[in-house]
Amino acid sequence: MSIFSTRRKPPRVGDALLFRRSLIGIVFVLVAFVIIAPLVIIGVEAFSKGWQLYRDTVIHPDTLHAVMLTVLAALIAVPVNTVFGIAAAWAITKFDFWGKRFLLVVIEIPFSVSPIVAGVAYLFVYGLQGLFGPWLDAHDIKILFAVPGIIIASMFVTAPFVARELIPLMQAQGRDLEEASTSLGASGWRTFFSVTLPNVKWALLYGVILCNARVMGEFGAVSVVSGNIRGQTNTLPLHIELLYHDYNATGAFAAASILALIAVFTIIAKVALERQGAGRVRKQTNPAEKTS
Repeated sequence: MSIFSTRRKPPRVGDALLFRRSLIGIVFVLVAFVIIAPLVIIGVEAFSKGWQLYRDTVIHPDTLHAVMLTVLAALIAVPVNTVFGIAAAWAITKFDFWGKRFLLVVIEIPFSVSPIVAGVAYLFVYGLQGLFGPWLDAHDIKILFAVPGIIIASMFVTAPFVARELIPLMQAQGRDLEEASTSLGASGWRTFFSVTLPNVKWALLYGVILCNARVMGEFGAVSVVSGNIRGQTNTLPLHIELLYHDYNATGAFAAASILALIAVFTIIAKVALERQGAGRVRKQTNPAEKTS
């Protein structure tokens, strides 16, 4: 072929040096001012009046109660939503049934509904003037302005996280392996634990981590259903708001540093899981790497 007949390839997007540097610079500026700067301020302000005040705020009974209540909500909401996410993903990707699309839409609702709206809705369901309020009151069952309300609200806002991570992956994997397992006589539970779960475990752990982080940082829905009673029904985010309203900015930043540390550990766990998952994929696609 003649050199005169060759055509010059069109430049790819981002080939221009000025464009590439400008784009990267914009990203770094936004990251610095929107993400890094607030985190740095939290650390600086938390220790602005010394280690002693920081320590006194962290070990204060109200702070410890808020931390324990936040952990309790996570210990209940995360496992329940994990089971729900696995069941929903399994049903949607492995079976055909009426209402499948509707179930997908319902799972997405907590992402589109404001948490405060969800909290107000719970008032009309479990409140004294709500749908089940009179019956609950007659049987001396307290949902709102108590721990059960906090847990239910936390479950609502975090319901989609595990399912959202599993459904795309399980759809991409298809049903061939499960059908082969059942054709060989394996039960549904054995097929799940031997075939499905090992193939989705990294996505499952990733969803659990995101769900846990969301539970611990939830504010809107919990603030409505808990009553925000100091030392009784306030979680850690609500406790930070109370400290700020008490003009105790240093104490608020000290309590906020706990949530910031949780966020940092969440990111570390997320990156570690992504590297583990990427490593497994490389080993599966490159058999020579297994023996190296």
